[in-house]
Formats: sequence, structure tokens, C-alpha cells
Amino acid sequence: MTALSSQSQPVLFVTGHAPPDRVGAFARLHELENVEFALFGGPSKHGGEAFAGERAGGFPFPYRLVRQHEPARLAASGRYRAVVCSSAGRVALGATWAGTRRAGLALILWTSLWAHPRSPAHALSFLALLRLYRSADAVVTYGPHVSAYVGARGARNVHIAPQAVDNSFWSAPDVGPPRWPASADAGAGTGAGRPGRAEAAATKFLFVGRPAREKGVGVLTEAWRTTGLRAPPAALVLVGSGSNPPWIPVGGAAGAIADGILPIGPVAPVELRNLYAACDVLVVPSIATPTFREPWGLVVNEAMNRGLPVIASDAVGAAAGGLVRDGRNGLVVPAGDSDALAEAIRRLAADPALRARLGEAGARDVRAYTYEAWARGFSGALASLGLSRQHR
Repeated sequence: MTALSSQSQPVLFVTGHAPPDRVGAFARLHELENVEFALFGGPSKHGGEAFAGERAGGFPFPYRLVRQHEPARLAASGRYRAVVCSSAGRVALGATWAGTRRAGLALILWTSLWAHPRSPAHALSFLALLRLYRSADAVVTYGPHVSAYVGARGARNVHIAPQAVDNSFWSAPDVGPPRWPASADAGAGTGAGRPGRAEAAATKFLFVGRPAREKGVGVLTEAWRTTGLRAPPAALVLVGSGSNPPWIPVGGAAGAIADGILPIGPVAPVELRNLYAACDVLVVPSIATPTFREPWGLVVNEAMNRGLPVIASDAVGAAAGGLVRDGRNGLVVPAGDSDALAEAIRRLAADPALRARLGEAGARDVRAYTYEAWARGFSGALASLGLSRQHR
């Protein structure tokens, strides 16, 4: 790093987007360390609202929208005391690395990978990322699962910025009844026994996520049918899956869904908070695919803020990273094992005292996962290089 670096200069932080669940974390990091964000856009697997704030000027921190090659010029400009780059964006990653090295600045890599994607395109990037793990002055990860992965590949000076959501929003008491689909009659279809609406079910299991194979919805629906649970005693609510996902058979009545499963399309954060408050257990059944392994799963943080126990597969970063702990605040099952998932669902459906104990522990445990802790992870990385404003 250059001896001319000054703690009065900002830090350049290069990443794709500032999605809603990151805005508070980015703002706190800017408050601590004077950070300017360069957002290059591109595809994103983040859930939630669209990134409207990126063009509406609504972010509480300095940022600029850039093309993927532009971070090279920015990093080499002499305006910054250090550079942070995310592992996303093939062109942006290489450009940031080149510009940072040209300027002689410290380079901090922020990464979420705990298994490298296996595809022809990603095979080409593996050696480049391996070099970056080993050459970065510091690495900041999502959690200990990612730290172990990069450490085994030569990374040094590794720090953790724990994944966080706006805990005050997700735990707020001002919730209302969810707006259940008017036509939904979970349990009215084939094999449902007697009809009953999802909102009337005694125990409601909740899935929140994209309708993608890696999210494990196929495994979840198979497990649900294996349990034999039906509404009204129990229902499975799928949020984000759309109104008629292909893996769920439609029952006999028009608009009714078979087997006590109620699919709902994507919802706004306030409505999702209402759904968390109305449900009893969150299920995160993600599976590993050749191109994806769940880096974390922020829905876990959201649900724990509402006191929900979590059933997670071991392919979920929040479980591998230590937030979801089997028998303490949730149950962890092998990814892709529908029988094990069914048994976990049956166990929590039959034991309200266990649900309460796990949920209370989760609500306590998630309090440590804050925007402040996330920002302090990066401050720690900067401090290890003598570049933090917090350690003058």
C-alpha cells in the first residue's frame, strides 16, 4: 500500500447494487470510515424491492453508477486510501484489482462464496479468484463458512462482516393481518381431507424465496406431502413462488391448491413482516447446484426477529455460518433429503413448546447480527492495515 494514503481520504467500495437490505449497512460503514460506493449493476439474486434508489438519489451515502471497466480508473485516481471490491462482476473485479495495484493501494476483497460455481464460465474465473484470495491485503466474508473456504485457498488476514437486516423493522410490533389470496382454500384439493383456509391453520410453515431450483421448493413440497399434514391443522405458505408454480398440483375446486399448500407471489416488506407474524416456522430448504450455493439467506434473520424457529438445510449459509443452530434456535437437515425435512416439519408441528423455545432463542441470537457489526467487520479489516478512521 502507498505511504501517501491518508485517513482523510475516502475508501472506494466497488459492488453491483445497494439492495434494500444493504442500505443501512452501507450507510453505517460510510459513517465509520468515509466510504464512496461505485455501483456497476448487473444481475442480482437479492430478493426484495427493485433497486430504484440507485437512480433516484435516495441513498444515505455517497455513490456513483459506473460501468464495469470504470473502477480501474477510479482506483488509480489517487483519491482513495483503500479499495474494497466484491467478488461479483467479472470485468469489474479485474478492473478494480488492476487499478488498485497501479495506485499501490490496499485491496480488500468482500466475498460470499463457500463453493466455487461449476460451469464453463466460472471455471475460467477460478484461477483469477484464487490469485485474488492470496494477493488481497485483507478479505472480508459473510461468515465463518466463507472464511474457512477462502482460508483453505490461501487467503490471509480474514475478517467477518456478519450478515444483517434492519432488526428494528423486522421486529417492530406494528403488524397487521396478512392479505391472504381471496381464492385460496388450502386443503380443498386432492387428499386434503376436510377443507380449511391457510389463515385458519393452527400451525403455518412459511417459505420465502425465488421460484428457483436451488431454493429447494421441489424438495419442500415433496417433504410436505410426506408429512401427511393438511389444513386446517397445518398449512404450508410459499411466498415469492407465484400464484401457480408448476411443482404444486391444483386441486379440484377452482383456484384451490392441493395438500394444504398456499402459494403467494412476491410481497412488499411490510406485508412480508405481517406474514412472518402470522406464521409459526420458517423453512429454508436450499440445495446446492453446479452454479449456486446459498451464501446466507437473509430471510432467516428476518424470521428470527419475529421469533420464528427455522428449519434450514445444511446448504444454507446461515446454518453453515452459525446463525441457525440445530436444537438451539432451529433444526438443520441434510440438503435435498425430503424425508429428513418431513420429519423436522412433523416434529415442530407436534410440539408447540419446542417451537416457542427455539423461536425465543433465535430472537435473542439474531440481535448480534446488526448493521453496526457488519460495518465493524470492514473497520477491522481497515484497522489491520493501519487505514481505519476508528483506530487513529
